[in-house]
Amino acid sequence: MSINYLNSMIQEAEKIKHKLSKAIDMTVVNPPDVKVGMTPHEVVFTENKLRLLHYHPTQKNTHPVPLIMIFALINRPYILDLKPGRSVVEVLIDKGIDLYLIDWGVPGDEDKDLNLDHYINRYIHKVVEKVKKISGANQVSILGYCMGGTMSAMYTSLYQEEVKNLILMTTGIDFKVEGTLNLWGDKPNFDVDKFVDAYGNVPPEFLQSSFLFMKPVQNMVSKYVNFYENIDNVNFVENFMAMEKWLNDNIPVAGEVFREFVKYCYQENLLVENRLRIDGKLVDLKEIKCSVLNLIAEHDHLTPPKSSTIFNKLISSEDNETIIYPSGHIGLSVSSRSLRDLWPRVADWLIKRSKSN
Repeated sequence: MSINYLNSMIQEAEKIKHKLSKAIDMTVVNPPDVKVGMTPHEVVFTENKLRLLHYHPTQKNTHPVPLIMIFALINRPYILDLKPGRSVVEVLIDKGIDLYLIDWGVPGDEDKDLNLDHYINRYIHKVVEKVKKISGANQVSILGYCMGGTMSAMYTSLYQEEVKNLILMTTGIDFKVEGTLNLWGDKPNFDVDKFVDAYGNVPPEFLQSSFLFMKPVQNMVSKYVNFYENIDNVNFVENFMAMEKWLNDNIPVAGEVFREFVKYCYQENLLVENRLRIDGKLVDLKEIKCSVLNLIAEHDHLTPPKSSTIFNKLISSEDNETIIYPSGHIGLSVSSRSLRDLWPRVADWLIKRSKSN
């Protein structure tokens, strides 16, 4: 073996050592402070932990029907405004849409009894009334993401007169289709009463570990190998660290709303069976008559596409459309392809139906 070959091997080993040390330092020891949710906005309404964000328009004239974005109660809503160039919010306001986003905040122990009635009939309804007052509009459009989409469908069923357009995004409707979360949440596998009675609010660590173990190799091995291989790519590293910040920025969920959501949806499938009542009122999806756009991620491991596609068959809207896009649950909101190809299309769909109010 030649001296030159040995030297080249030593040099390559030093490079690997340097990259590995740098990767460990950036992801574990000393992660950088990543800026997220940077699109300019102001807080226009608060109640308890909830904040309503209103984004500064980038166009002189906005379309007359405002849009309210409703995220899940799990994780933070800034996934919709992750960073410049990776933002659904950017795409929509650049199209002249008057945009609001609910930030649910972090529930404390004193919030453990908040239920679906409180979130839908109080929080969401108060937000809708506030947005109508600020904008002068008679109706609003709603975009609901994941669990926020399920709650948006519930709200629209109960308050159809308030909603002009409804957009659902990776939204579970039928919880008896095949899927890992559906299986884990099923009654024989999960005693939600004992869980909530023991913990009060749902610990963020429980939710985080559940999502990690749905794709253990990808979440705990493959993505870090990919990061190591791209550590000298500045743009890749920035996007990776922003996503890591969001993925690990878990928050608790109010115990009672978690109990009801698991029971009424995952275990009893009441929404699809037209048996769900909130504060005594039937949540009948046939009451939804507004324009509807159903966005489904083809490779969604959290919300199986079949759980979402049924929605358009259960409503009365004559103007309803489904888009099945080749991405995953999170990729639908942050991938460069979806932001380039899908979201301008969504904005145009909305603008076409927001000419007057």
